Amino acid sequence: MSQMKREAPDRAALSREAARLRGRVIQMSHKASAAHLASSLSCCDVLAAAYWHVLRIDPAKPADPARDRFILSKGHAAAALYAILAFRGYFPEEELETYCQDGGRLAEHPPANMLPGVEAATGSLGHGLPIGVGMALSARINKASYRVYALLSDGENNEGSVWEAAMLAAAQRLEHLCVIVDYNKWQATARSNETLMLAPLVDKWRAFGWDAVETDGHDVAALANLMQNVPNGSGKPVAIIAHTVKGKGVSFMEDDNNWHYRAPTADEVVKAMKELGLA
Repeated sequence: MSQMKREAPDRAALSREAARLRGRVIQMSHKASAAHLASSLSCCDVLAAAYWHVLRIDPAKPADPARDRFILSKGHAAAALYAILAFRGYFPEEELETYCQDGGRLAEHPPANMLPGVEAATGSLGHGLPIGVGMALSARINKASYRVYALLSDGENNEGSVWEAAMLAAAQRLEHLCVIVDYNKWQATARSNETLMLAPLVDKWRAFGWDAVETDGHDVAALANLMQNVPNGSGKPVAIIAHTVKGKGVSFMEDDNNWHYRAPTADEVVKAMKELGLA
């Protein structure tokens, strides 16, 4: 199993991986005519930092009891998770061609017990953090040192189950648990803060007993540094409020909520790949 990397993250290398991830997700969305592209693009930097720098994992041993756990609670961004898992060697990259196909393993939301590297079936929002709390408690009971990371959408913070889990994690001082909120300011058809008032989100997590910080959710080096520093000595679970842009990386998709549901045309794929430096 890879050891936790305490050296400084390679910003250029991680940025290249994030761009490659975005390109593959765009291709997958086009081929499958699948939704949730912009939601996948907003979290690519988080996934690149986690899977290429932070997580103590071994793709050859996906069920290693000592592995770090990463839960994509915002399961509608499954395309990005599948792509990063394939890039890391959990399964052949060729299988990405089967995304959203009948009979395939790459469903529009992550399935249970079908794909190596997928820690939980998610997509019904509000479930990922409670699962992560259970995993972190299990680690304590079994005297294990693995870390648990849960990537949440900002709209997911509307769910009461998130805050129930947050209170339990704080009460139990689960310092090996980390939440990353992909705060792209949109949820489905409206601005997040127009649906329910999330702001100031970092203060809410602090009030619930977490060591909460804000960061640029597209600064791969900053993300890597924050995530690898878990536990951070505070004795508290860690919440990273990552300010992101929906559709990040492609100018005509950025902050345009139409890309929550539509898939790119062949011409738009070509344009996007050029902007990402992949063509």
